[in-house]
Amino acid sequence: MSGVHGGYTTAGVILVLFILLVIISKGILH
Repeated sequence: MSGVHGGYTTAGVILVLFILLVIISKGILH
């Protein structure tokens, strides 16, 4: 289960970074 939890945590971090990147990109485009 630790492996699944670790993968979920990593996916969550990547998702947050991706959202921040999109927001920053939109800010630059605007």
